[in-house]
Amino acid sequence: MLAGVLISPGHLEMQEVEKPKAGPGEVVLKVEAALTCGTDLKAFRRGHPKMPMPTLFGHEFSGTVESVGSDVGRFNVGDQVMSVHSAPCNTCFYCRKGQQNLCENVMDTKVLGAYAEYIKLPLHIVEQNAFIKPAGLSFTEAAMLEPLACVIYGLEKFPVGGDDTVVVIGAGPIGLLQVAALKGYGVKKVILAGRHRIRLDTGLSLGADTVIDVDRDDLLKEVLAETGSRGADLVIESTGRADVWESTLSMVRKGGNVLLFGGCPDGSRACFDTTRLHYDEITLKGVFHFTPSAVKKTYEMLSDGKINVKPLITAEMPLKELPKAFEMLMAGKGIKYALIP
Repeated sequence: MLAGVLISPGHLEMQEVEKPKAGPGEVVLKVEAALTCGTDLKAFRRGHPKMPMPTLFGHEFSGTVESVGSDVGRFNVGDQVMSVHSAPCNTCFYCRKGQQNLCENVMDTKVLGAYAEYIKLPLHIVEQNAFIKPAGLSFTEAAMLEPLACVIYGLEKFPVGGDDTVVVIGAGPIGLLQVAALKGYGVKKVILAGRHRIRLDTGLSLGADTVIDVDRDDLLKEVLAETGSRGADLVIESTGRADVWESTLSMVRKGGNVLLFGGCPDGSRACFDTTRLHYDEITLKGVFHFTPSAVKKTYEMLSDGKINVKPLITAEMPLKELPKAFEMLMAGKGIKYALIP
């Protein structure tokens, strides 16, 4: 089968590799759509500690069941499926503590290789994090299950909705998904702050009520003006920059929450005003990955049409043009590309 192989940072090749076979409890999908993402772009730029090269890569996908192994009862050949690329072991210390997103084995048992004609789902993913795709949801939309599950997992930490005002900092794919998800939760006012007019306009199409161009406007001044000088109920950091982490405290109201979503490089340090944290009772919360319950919640919200993800897809491209897609992303062109085998 044809597959994208990351040989080394900056070096991607389309190669013929062996087609996977379904073992006991496993399912092989014919990939119908695979999406580019920020993690894959980082790996392409500079490598990744969890992706020893050369490696198959890509982890946002949907597809049609090509074959099933013995003891698979949930899926049949021909079923249209949406899935994520990992699932917890449910036996380690963190899983037993109910923190399945921190599972000791989840990163070592994840599945890579969505940029290919076929991908194999192991037993633990088949049983926990794979679902029948609704007929009304396109394969491209269904492939958003994984990144959106990360977003939903974070939002489930806070009781967002109603008359809340939420600030999202960062207009990349994740920040834009935050906007779409917040609107799906019924948040009254969503403020998106970021760069690049095309991305801010995409945020507006996803439901953002206000956008702030951080290259032109004073972010803090604009947020305070939009919130009656109180600050937002929730501030979400989605850039992965320590200086932006530090700035969030100035934008949140007393008793408010800060969600630190964007991961900073190893060794990063951030400083926060202890007076504000203590006397204004501000909560800072970091989040990572997702749990099966968050994946199921995401599946339900996508299936019910509560979250609109279509505007995030810049274009669909044939799988063989994967290198071109990454060239365009490296040049800052586009948000997410859908590769169609």
